[in-house]
Amino acid sequence: MADVRFGDATVVIGDDRVAEVEFHRPPANYFDAELLAGGVEAIAWAAASGARAVVLCSEGRHFCAGLDFGATDRPEPAALSALYSLARQLVDAPLPVVVAVQGAAVGGGLGLALIGDFRVASPSTRFVANFARLGFHQGFGISLTLPAVVGRQKALELLTTGRRVDGTEALAIGLCDRLDDDPRAGAHALAAELAASAPLAVHAIRRTLRGDIVHGFGAMVDHERGEQLRLMETADFNEGIAASLARRDPEFRGE
Repeated sequence: MADVRFGDATVVIGDDRVAEVEFHRPPANYFDAELLAGGVEAIAWAAASGARAVVLCSEGRHFCAGLDFGATDRPEPAALSALYSLARQLVDAPLPVVVAVQGAAVGGGLGLALIGDFRVASPSTRFVANFARLGFHQGFGISLTLPAVVGRQKALELLTTGRRVDGTEALAIGLCDRLDDDPRAGAHALAAELAASAPLAVHAIRRTLRGDIVHGFGAMVDHERGEQLRLMETADFNEGIAASLARRDPEFRGE
């Protein structure tokens, strides 16, 4: 079957009933509402076309670096609302989603990876919850999804330090589910296993185990958005973004 395109996302379904949904904004795959909307449409099309599992992946060096603060240093409230509305639709995807994480998943890109049911990385993959190093609050539902996969205490450490986690550590703490030198191939292998299981049972199991995340996601992203907008008015946020763009250590003053 040929690729079907939805904006900067494409989808193709293989004979194993696994749909590959790929974002096309290399090398960093920064997201915006348009890109995520394409992903939502692609997954919905795959479900309606008989797919039983999804591999979510990206073209280029990195899976996703989140928002491009080099292009906009202060996202508008309406833009954040649109992003998080789409995040709600992604977390409630009708099919199990395996995310292939190559390169880096940073900030909101980590949030996008965490929306999936499973993550496959390579040993050199980097997961970074760098929000505190930028001077603002995490978003994209990370406040809910990260503790769900690594535990509350580890999530607190990763969010407040903003340190990098490589693929080997990610596997040890549950941030990814499998390691493969080729994350996309590994993700396809796992998705094929899911697609071979009884689809009604898979759907029921997902509803049971992901119910708390799906039902609490809307309230959590509303809270996150409020905290982000508040902290974006601080001097520390301006310093965090400036330091990140200049590739230097920030000098925060608590203002």
